[in-house]
Amino acid sequence: MDMNTIEAVVRTADPADWQPGDAWLAGGTVLFSYGSYAFGAEPLRRLLDLGSTDWPAVTVSEAGIELAATCTVAELYTLPASESGRTRAALWPALELIGPCCDSFVASFKVWNMSTVGGNLCTSLPAGPMISLCAALDGEATVLGPGGARRTVAVVDFVTGDGRNCLAPGELLRSIHLPASALAARVAFRRLSLSNLGRSGVLLIGRLDADGGLVLTVTAATKRPVQLHLGNTGGAGTSTGTGTRTGTGTGAAAELSAALDTAIPDGLYHDDIHGLPAWRKDMTYRLAEEIRAELAAPAGTAQARVSGDFWPPQRTPPPGPPPQEGA
Repeated sequence: MDMNTIEAVVRTADPADWQPGDAWLAGGTVLFSYGSYAFGAEPLRRLLDLGSTDWPAVTVSEAGIELAATCTVAELYTLPASESGRTRAALWPALELIGPCCDSFVASFKVWNMSTVGGNLCTSLPAGPMISLCAALDGEATVLGPGGARRTVAVVDFVTGDGRNCLAPGELLRSIHLPASALAARVAFRRLSLSNLGRSGVLLIGRLDADGGLVLTVTAATKRPVQLHLGNTGGAGTSTGTGTRTGTGTGAAAELSAALDTAIPDGLYHDDIHGLPAWRKDMTYRLAEEIRAELAAPAGTAQARVSGDFWPPQRTPPPGPPPQEGA
Protein backbone atom coordinates (compact mmCIF):
# COMPACT_ATOMS: atom_id res chain seq x y z
CA MET A 1 0.00 0.00 0.00
CA ASP A 2 1.27 3.48 -0.79
CA MET A 3 1.81 5.55 2.36
CA ASN A 4 1.52 8.99 0.84
CA THR A 5 1.60 10.82 4.16
CA ILE A 6 5.19 9.75 4.95
CA GLU A 7 7.57 12.70 4.83
CA ALA A 8 10.79 11.02 5.98
CA VAL A 9 12.39 7.65 6.72
CA VAL A 10 14.94 7.82 9.55
CA ARG A 11 17.44 5.03 10.17
CA THR A 12 17.55 4.76 13.95
CA ALA A 13 16.97 2.43 16.88
CA ASP A 14 17.09 5.20 19.48
CA PRO A 15 13.76 5.89 21.22
CA ALA A 16 14.97 9.45 21.80
CA ASP A 17 14.40 10.08 18.08
CA TRP A 18 10.71 9.21 18.28
CA GLN A 19 8.09 11.94 17.97
CA PRO A 20 4.31 11.96 17.47
CA GLY A 21 3.42 10.73 14.00
CA ASP A 22 6.27 8.19 13.95
CA ALA A 23 6.13 4.41 13.62
CA TRP A 24 8.90 1.89 14.08
CA LEU A 25 9.62 -0.03 10.88
CA ALA A 26 11.07 -3.55 10.99
CA GLY A 27 9.75 -5.97 8.35
CA GLY A 28 6.79 -3.73 7.54
CA THR A 29 4.47 -6.57 6.50
CA VAL A 30 1.63 -5.19 8.65
CA LEU A 31 2.57 -1.52 8.43
CA PHE A 32 2.47 -1.43 4.64
CA SER A 33 -0.69 -3.52 4.57
CA TYR A 34 -2.66 -1.26 6.90
CA GLY A 35 -1.39 2.07 5.59
CA SER A 36 -0.81 5.53 7.05
CA TYR A 37 -3.80 5.39 9.40
CA ALA A 38 -2.95 2.00 10.87
CA PHE A 39 -2.38 3.30 14.39
CA GLY A 40 -5.07 5.93 14.87
CA ALA A 41 -6.97 8.84 13.39
CA GLU A 42 -3.81 10.85 12.74
CA PRO A 43 -1.69 9.81 9.75
CA LEU A 44 1.88 8.65 10.11
CA ARG A 45 4.53 11.22 9.11
CA ARG A 46 7.81 9.36 9.62
CA LEU A 47 9.08 5.79 9.67
CA LEU A 48 11.91 4.95 12.06
CA ASP A 49 13.74 2.21 10.17
CA LEU A 50 15.36 -0.54 12.24
CA GLY A 51 16.95 -2.10 9.15
CA SER A 52 20.40 -0.76 9.95
CA THR A 53 20.65 -2.31 13.41
CA ASP A 54 23.35 -4.93 13.96
CA TRP A 55 21.30 -6.92 16.45
CA PRO A 56 22.06 -10.67 16.12
CA ALA A 57 18.83 -12.38 15.06
CA VAL A 58 19.27 -15.41 17.32
CA THR A 59 21.71 -15.81 20.20
CA VAL A 60 21.92 -19.22 21.87
CA SER A 61 23.59 -19.67 25.26
CA GLU A 62 23.37 -21.91 28.31
CA ALA A 63 20.80 -19.47 29.72
CA GLY A 64 18.44 -19.90 26.78
CA ILE A 65 17.65 -18.15 23.52
CA GLU A 66 17.68 -14.42 22.84
CA LEU A 67 15.59 -13.35 19.86
CA ALA A 68 16.12 -9.87 18.48
CA ALA A 69 12.88 -8.04 17.74
CA THR A 70 14.15 -7.83 14.14
CA CYS A 71 14.61 -11.63 13.84
CA THR A 72 12.58 -12.79 10.86
CA VAL A 73 10.31 -15.81 10.81
CA ALA A 74 12.63 -17.42 8.26
CA GLU A 75 15.64 -16.95 10.54
CA LEU A 76 13.80 -18.38 13.53
CA TYR A 77 12.55 -21.37 11.53
CA THR A 78 16.10 -22.49 10.72
CA LEU A 79 17.18 -22.53 14.39
CA PRO A 80 16.31 -26.18 15.23
CA ALA A 81 18.31 -27.40 12.22
CA SER A 82 21.28 -25.13 12.95
CA GLU A 83 24.41 -26.36 14.73
CA SER A 84 23.32 -24.77 18.01
CA GLY A 85 19.82 -26.21 17.64
CA ARG A 86 21.06 -29.73 16.93
CA THR A 87 23.50 -29.53 19.84
CA ARG A 88 20.76 -28.65 22.28
CA ALA A 89 17.89 -30.66 20.79
CA ALA A 90 18.08 -33.39 23.43
CA LEU A 91 18.29 -30.85 26.27
CA TRP A 92 15.61 -28.53 24.93
CA PRO A 93 12.60 -30.53 23.66
CA ALA A 94 10.59 -27.31 23.34
CA LEU A 95 12.58 -26.39 20.23
CA GLU A 96 10.06 -28.54 18.37
CA LEU A 97 7.46 -25.77 18.89
CA ILE A 98 9.29 -23.43 16.53
CA GLY A 99 8.23 -25.26 13.36
CA PRO A 100 4.46 -25.41 13.95
CA CYS A 101 4.37 -21.87 15.37
CA CYS A 102 6.14 -20.49 12.28
CA ASP A 103 3.84 -22.56 10.06
CA SER A 104 0.85 -21.01 11.83
CA PHE A 105 1.49 -17.78 9.93
CA VAL A 106 0.16 -19.64 6.86
CA ALA A 107 2.24 -17.18 4.83
CA SER A 108 4.37 -17.15 1.69
CA PHE A 109 8.16 -17.27 1.75
CA LYS A 110 8.15 -13.56 0.90
CA VAL A 111 6.33 -12.78 4.15
CA TRP A 112 8.52 -15.22 6.09
CA ASN A 113 11.65 -13.41 4.96
CA MET A 114 10.34 -9.99 5.99
CA SER A 115 7.96 -10.50 8.93
CA THR A 116 9.69 -10.26 12.32
CA VAL A 117 9.18 -11.79 15.72
CA GLY A 118 9.00 -8.35 17.32
CA GLY A 119 6.56 -7.08 14.72
CA ASN A 120 4.21 -9.97 15.43
CA LEU A 121 4.28 -9.22 19.15
CA CYS A 122 3.79 -5.49 18.64
CA THR A 123 0.89 -5.97 16.22
CA SER A 124 -0.67 -7.91 19.11
CA LEU A 125 -3.34 -9.79 17.20
CA PRO A 126 -4.91 -12.71 19.13
CA ALA A 127 -3.71 -15.15 16.44
CA GLY A 128 -0.09 -13.95 16.47
CA PRO A 129 1.91 -17.21 16.55
CA MET A 130 5.10 -15.59 17.85
CA ILE A 131 3.03 -14.40 20.80
CA SER A 132 1.92 -18.01 21.31
CA LEU A 133 5.49 -19.34 21.15
CA CYS A 134 7.09 -16.71 23.36
CA ALA A 135 4.32 -16.64 25.96
CA ALA A 136 4.27 -20.44 26.24
CA LEU A 137 8.03 -20.51 26.88
CA ASP A 138 7.95 -17.84 29.60
CA GLY A 139 9.48 -15.27 27.26
CA GLU A 140 10.62 -11.97 28.73
CA ALA A 141 10.57 -8.91 26.49
CA THR A 142 13.16 -6.16 26.85
CA VAL A 143 11.68 -2.74 26.09
CA LEU A 144 13.73 0.39 25.41
CA GLY A 145 12.47 3.90 26.12
CA PRO A 146 13.65 7.50 25.72
CA GLY A 147 16.51 8.65 27.90
CA GLY A 148 18.14 5.23 28.10
CA ALA A 149 15.19 3.66 29.93
CA ARG A 150 14.99 -0.12 29.85
CA ARG A 151 12.44 -2.49 31.34
CA THR A 152 11.44 -6.14 31.03
CA VAL A 153 7.94 -7.53 30.85
CA ALA A 154 6.67 -11.09 30.55
CA VAL A 155 5.29 -11.76 27.07
CA VAL A 156 2.08 -13.09 28.63
CA ASP A 157 1.61 -9.56 30.03
CA PHE A 158 2.99 -7.71 26.99
CA VAL A 159 -0.19 -8.20 24.93
CA THR A 160 -3.16 -6.63 26.73
CA GLY A 161 -5.94 -7.09 24.18
CA ASP A 162 -6.86 -7.36 20.52
CA GLY A 163 -4.31 -5.11 18.82
CA ARG A 164 -3.21 -3.65 22.17
CA ASN A 165 -0.04 -4.00 24.19
CA CYS A 166 1.84 -2.40 27.07
CA LEU A 167 4.18 -0.21 24.97
CA ALA A 168 4.06 3.51 25.75
CA PRO A 169 4.48 6.03 22.90
CA GLY A 170 8.09 5.95 21.71
CA GLU A 171 9.00 2.69 23.42
CA LEU A 172 10.73 0.03 21.34
CA LEU A 173 10.74 -3.75 21.73
CA ARG A 174 14.41 -4.76 21.65
CA SER A 175 14.43 -8.53 22.23
CA ILE A 176 12.74 -11.57 23.76
CA HIS A 177 14.53 -14.01 26.05
CA LEU A 178 13.36 -17.63 26.20
CA PRO A 179 14.81 -19.26 29.35
CA ALA A 180 16.52 -22.64 29.27
CA SER A 181 14.23 -23.90 32.05
CA ALA A 182 11.17 -23.58 29.79
CA LEU A 183 13.00 -24.89 26.72
CA ALA A 184 13.92 -28.03 28.67
CA ALA A 185 10.27 -28.98 29.22
CA ARG A 186 8.19 -31.54 27.34
CA VAL A 187 5.64 -29.72 25.18
CA ALA A 188 2.42 -30.33 23.28
CA PHE A 189 0.90 -28.14 20.57
CA ARG A 190 -2.70 -27.85 19.32
CA ARG A 191 -4.14 -25.50 16.72
CA LEU A 192 -7.50 -25.20 14.96
CA SER A 193 -8.83 -23.00 12.17
CA LEU A 194 -12.28 -22.85 10.62
CA SER A 195 -10.85 -23.28 7.14
CA ASN A 196 -7.97 -24.95 5.39
CA LEU A 197 -5.04 -22.52 5.38
CA GLY A 198 -7.06 -20.21 7.64
CA ARG A 199 -6.02 -17.93 10.48
CA SER A 200 -5.69 -19.64 13.87
CA GLY A 201 -8.97 -19.67 15.74
CA VAL A 202 -7.57 -21.58 18.72
CA LEU A 203 -3.91 -22.20 19.55
CA LEU A 204 -2.86 -23.91 22.77
CA ILE A 205 0.58 -24.96 23.97
CA GLY A 206 1.21 -27.18 26.98
CA ARG A 207 4.48 -27.49 28.87
CA LEU A 208 5.41 -30.10 31.49
CA ASP A 209 8.04 -28.58 33.76
CA ALA A 210 10.73 -30.40 35.72
CA ASP A 211 8.66 -30.20 38.93
CA GLY A 212 5.76 -32.03 37.27
CA GLY A 213 3.62 -28.94 36.91
CA LEU A 214 1.62 -28.35 33.75
CA VAL A 215 1.76 -24.90 32.17
CA LEU A 216 -1.00 -24.33 29.62
CA THR A 217 -0.98 -21.22 27.42
CA VAL A 218 -4.15 -20.24 25.56
CA THR A 219 -3.90 -17.91 22.56
CA ALA A 220 -5.87 -17.11 19.39
CA ALA A 221 -9.10 -18.14 21.15
CA THR A 222 -8.71 -15.25 23.60
CA LYS A 223 -8.14 -11.53 23.13
CA ARG A 224 -4.86 -11.79 25.01
CA PRO A 225 -2.70 -14.70 26.17
CA VAL A 226 -3.91 -16.61 29.21
CA GLN A 227 -1.56 -18.95 31.05
CA LEU A 228 -2.61 -21.62 33.55
CA HIS A 229 -0.21 -23.27 36.02
CA LEU A 230 -1.50 -26.63 37.19
CA GLY A 231 0.22 -29.17 39.38
CA ASN A 232 0.63 -30.47 42.90
CA THR A 233 3.50 -28.14 43.79
CA GLY A 234 3.06 -25.24 46.15
CA GLY A 235 2.04 -21.95 44.60
CA ALA A 236 0.58 -23.45 41.45
CA GLY A 237 -2.16 -21.34 39.97
CA THR A 238 -3.37 -19.40 36.99
CA SER A 239 -1.74 -16.41 35.35
CA THR A 240 -4.28 -14.46 33.30
CA GLY A 241 -1.94 -11.88 31.89
CA THR A 242 -2.86 -9.43 34.65
CA GLY A 243 -0.57 -10.78 37.35
CA THR A 244 -3.40 -12.42 39.34
CA ARG A 245 -3.18 -16.03 40.43
CA THR A 246 -5.77 -18.46 41.73
CA GLY A 247 -4.93 -21.81 43.22
CA THR A 248 -5.83 -25.06 41.48
CA GLY A 249 -5.23 -28.74 41.99
CA THR A 250 -3.65 -31.44 39.86
CA GLY A 251 -4.21 -31.67 36.13
CA ALA A 252 -7.18 -34.04 36.19
CA ALA A 253 -9.77 -33.34 33.50
CA ALA A 254 -12.45 -31.93 35.81
CA GLU A 255 -10.00 -29.69 37.60
CA LEU A 256 -8.57 -28.47 34.32
CA SER A 257 -12.06 -27.55 33.16
CA ALA A 258 -12.67 -25.70 36.42
CA ALA A 259 -9.37 -23.85 36.07
CA LEU A 260 -10.36 -22.73 32.56
CA ASP A 261 -13.72 -21.55 33.93
CA THR A 262 -11.90 -19.38 36.45
CA ALA A 263 -9.18 -18.08 34.15
CA ILE A 264 -11.20 -17.19 31.07
CA PRO A 265 -14.55 -15.39 31.43
CA ASP A 266 -16.82 -15.59 28.41
CA GLY A 267 -16.10 -11.97 27.49
CA LEU A 268 -12.40 -12.73 27.02
CA TYR A 269 -12.98 -15.11 24.09
CA HIS A 270 -12.28 -13.42 20.77
CA ASP A 271 -15.06 -12.77 18.25
CA ASP A 272 -14.34 -12.27 14.54
CA ILE A 273 -14.89 -13.97 11.18
CA HIS A 274 -12.32 -16.63 12.11
CA GLY A 275 -14.50 -18.06 14.89
CA LEU A 276 -17.40 -17.29 17.22
CA PRO A 277 -16.64 -17.05 20.95
CA ALA A 278 -18.75 -20.14 21.74
CA TRP A 279 -16.80 -22.26 19.25
CA ARG A 280 -13.46 -20.93 20.49
CA LYS A 281 -14.46 -21.75 24.07
CA ASP A 282 -15.57 -25.30 23.24
CA MET A 283 -12.38 -25.97 21.28
CA THR A 284 -10.21 -24.49 24.03
CA TYR A 285 -11.62 -26.99 26.54
CA ARG A 286 -11.28 -29.85 24.06
CA LEU A 287 -7.68 -29.09 23.09
CA ALA A 288 -6.67 -28.34 26.67
CA GLU A 289 -7.80 -31.82 27.72
CA GLU A 290 -5.91 -33.38 24.78
CA ILE A 291 -2.76 -31.60 25.91
CA ARG A 292 -3.28 -32.57 29.56
CA ALA A 293 -3.74 -36.22 28.63
CA GLU A 294 -0.72 -36.25 26.33
CA LEU A 295 1.64 -34.73 28.88
CA ALA A 296 0.25 -36.82 31.73
CA ALA A 297 1.30 -39.99 29.91
CA PRO A 298 4.89 -41.21 30.23
CA ALA A 299 7.26 -39.70 27.73
CA GLY A 300 7.26 -41.62 24.47
CA THR A 301 3.88 -43.29 24.99
CA ALA A 302 1.63 -40.47 23.79
CA GLN A 303 1.37 -39.74 20.10
CA ALA A 304 2.07 -36.04 19.71
CA ARG A 305 0.02 -34.42 16.98
CA VAL A 306 -1.38 -31.12 15.82
CA SER A 307 -5.16 -30.80 15.82
CA GLY A 308 -6.39 -29.40 12.52
CA ASP A 309 -2.98 -30.16 11.03
CA PHE A 310 -2.97 -29.10 7.39
CA TRP A 311 0.77 -28.90 6.74
CA PRO A 312 3.34 -31.69 6.42
CA PRO A 313 5.34 -32.51 9.58
CA GLN A 314 8.56 -31.27 7.97
CA ARG A 315 8.86 -28.47 5.50
CA THR A 316 11.88 -27.15 3.64
CA PRO A 317 12.65 -23.74 5.11
CA PRO A 318 12.20 -20.79 2.75
CA PRO A 319 15.28 -19.19 1.23
CA GLY A 320 16.93 -16.69 3.51
CA PRO A 321 20.07 -15.96 5.53
CA PRO A 322 20.95 -18.33 8.39
CA PRO A 323 20.47 -17.02 11.95
CA GLN A 324 23.36 -15.31 13.67
CA GLU A 325 24.31 -17.33 16.70
CA GLY A 326 26.41 -16.78 19.76
CA ALA A 327 27.76 -19.41 22.11
